[in-house]
Amino acid sequence: MAATDPLASMDDGTRAALDVPSDLLAIDPEAMRRLGYSIVDRVVEHMASIGDQRAISEEEPARLRALIGGPAPVTPSPIADDLGLLADVVLRNQQHGDHPRYFARVPGPSSYPAVLGEWLATGMQSVASSWGGGSGPTAVEIIACEWLRDAIGLAPTCEAVLLSGGSMANITGAITARHLRGEGVIYLTDQTHASINRGLLAMGQPAEAIRSLPPDEHYRLSASTLRAAMAEDRSRGLRPLMVVATAGTTNTGAVDDLPSIADICDEYGAWLHVDGAYGGPAALCERGRAVMPGLERADSFVVDPHKWLFQPYDIACLFVREPGALERTFAMYPEYLADVTGSEVDLHNRSLELTRRGRGIKLWLTLRAYGLDTIGRAIDRGIGLAEYAQLVIEADPNLEIVTPAQLGIITFAARGRTDRDHSLAAARLTADGYAAVTSTVLSGRTVLRLCIINPATTTADLDGTIERLSAYLA
Repeated sequence: MAATDPLASMDDGTRAALDVPSDLLAIDPEAMRRLGYSIVDRVVEHMASIGDQRAISEEEPARLRALIGGPAPVTPSPIADDLGLLADVVLRNQQHGDHPRYFARVPGPSSYPAVLGEWLATGMQSVASSWGGGSGPTAVEIIACEWLRDAIGLAPTCEAVLLSGGSMANITGAITARHLRGEGVIYLTDQTHASINRGLLAMGQPAEAIRSLPPDEHYRLSASTLRAAMAEDRSRGLRPLMVVATAGTTNTGAVDDLPSIADICDEYGAWLHVDGAYGGPAALCERGRAVMPGLERADSFVVDPHKWLFQPYDIACLFVREPGALERTFAMYPEYLADVTGSEVDLHNRSLELTRRGRGIKLWLTLRAYGLDTIGRAIDRGIGLAEYAQLVIEADPNLEIVTPAQLGIITFAARGRTDRDHSLAAARLTADGYAAVTSTVLSGRTVLRLCIINPATTTADLDGTIERLSAYLA
């Protein structure tokens, strides 16, 4: 029997259109180059002049809608004009975590090699889901994480997976612990990042099985308080499951006593999870490494390279010490993935993410371009700048230190001023645009907080910021 032409029933016009590639979404290569070069120019201009811009900008919702909204577009518009609208309106109205005077929350000072890696990975549609579907991006992710693991000083057996941020990395670690160890009580403090408690509840951890322990006078998890809580729970027939320790709290930069906490976890058979989302990279420099011994004893550890490793958002790394633990928790083998599943690492089996872009490419390129020694010196600079800020604050008779400089963070307050005064001073400075700072609450008192991790920050930036805050509070 003669083969049937599958297009025989189509009219000639339809068939002719399907015989050749469509140009519906195509853009002329020269036009693509011009547009691409214009974006490079805008990004370089932004990075070179960021210190002269506002640290944070916000626009009214109605005006933003008027500028970038309207009816859904049906016909094309000039893409060059649209790119200008994005750069001049959309991307200008946000916090600029790469600004040298952005001291709020935890800044995100991105490096240019990381930006280049992100561009290249996006432009070439990188995917790091399975070995068969993305062996190159998968290998890069594994290698970059191994370099980081060894440089930080984690256990050499640790396996890793990259996720969107600390929230997802911490909860992925907690899910792994509970899957492998079963039900039980989880211990943390009120200085533990708020996203972790939210994540524990979202994964189904009963609220009554989450112990929020009071921190010590230095805002750290107290080993003696932890041991007492675990002993009490065990006496009631409850099982200690996991302890969430922190290497660099967001409020004060405090590092928990990891060796003592690890001893207690060993005694009770509990999983030790360490949140080093922002503070973990400090282990790359001598001063940071000295204040966080015991990292190699963590059962799971989280670090966010989009903070102190100078990556664009978003990227976080979860390390788990027990080989194969992530796969035993998350692996799935549906029939439609049979062709892309093999004996090599399939990263979709290490978290809840199936579709995974190549986040590791920008991190790999950054580590190669600078080297770990240079990155360590950049981190050490942030620690030194916070210590300088402490000296400036101590020299101001209007101000007092609340918690000393720790891993780039310092908190302080004005003598004789109210909580509201401090909140208003932070808001006033932010509205001015010169710098961005936030207040926080420690032991019921509202204080001002600076997080100083941008290598581009100078002593003049700190002088100007502290001088303005002191004047607002005088």
